[in-house]
Amino acid sequence: MAPRHYWKGYLKLSLVTCPVAMTPATSESEKVRFHTLNKDTGNRVVSQYVDSVTGKPVKDENEAKGYARGENDYVILTDDDLDRVALDTVKTIDIEKFVPAHTIEWVYLEKPHYLMPDDAVGNEAFAVIRDAMKADKVVGVSKLVMGRRERAVILEPRGDGIVLWSLRFGDEVRPEESYFEDIAAKADPDLVPLVQKLIKQKSAHWSPDMASDPIQTSLLKLIETKKKALKPRKTAKGKTAETAVKSNVVNIMDALRKSVEADLKGRKGG
Repeated sequence: MAPRHYWKGYLKLSLVTCPVAMTPATSESEKVRFHTLNKDTGNRVVSQYVDSVTGKPVKDENEAKGYARGENDYVILTDDDLDRVALDTVKTIDIEKFVPAHTIEWVYLEKPHYLMPDDAVGNEAFAVIRDAMKADKVVGVSKLVMGRRERAVILEPRGDGIVLWSLRFGDEVRPEESYFEDIAAKADPDLVPLVQKLIKQKSAHWSPDMASDPIQTSLLKLIETKKKALKPRKTAKGKTAETAVKSNVVNIMDALRKSVEADLKGRKGG
């Protein structure tokens, strides 16, 4: 089944243009989602917009955006008004600059999207732009309107396609220095080799299973159990047993040595 495209438009570099399509690289559609119910009737609870003065429901076609210019005084903007001021970046990804790929700080990366040619005619232009970025180890910097807001984006060549990352705004990123300034700059040189041994023993190839969601699995099992039950079972509310956590000051050198020795014994025993 072909993926549904989130956005369609054009990729542009100087005089080179090709039609492209974009789809989110991640999905939460498989996540367990709950509806809000009336516990007494079992019926779904629905929400709706109501007029704050009349208390009457507002129809979808009567909803509009409002910019407050005073108390209870708004400038009304309809969808047509917003469409009229749409930027060129609504439909075109015009690559403005290229920067070395390693210079984009990870904290600015927000959400990845897969970008691909939208027809056979644009395949060659798309491939040329992609392969040129690969060869020079750079990413393209551009802008794109997403959710009615113009966002800075980068285009990263990946395999046969391009990954488009939306970027966080500069004022959304907190400077790391403010949080790391009190951390010791250098570690005890006698401790580093011990940690390196642990790293070597615990090294493995990356697998998506390492990022699995145990809560999701447990929820699915719970839901399946309840579906099989003929009647809903009322479960007594259990009291959460609180365990006191003792705060012990330990010698980090001893703890690391024990960790290395325990891991080695475990490997020999296996």
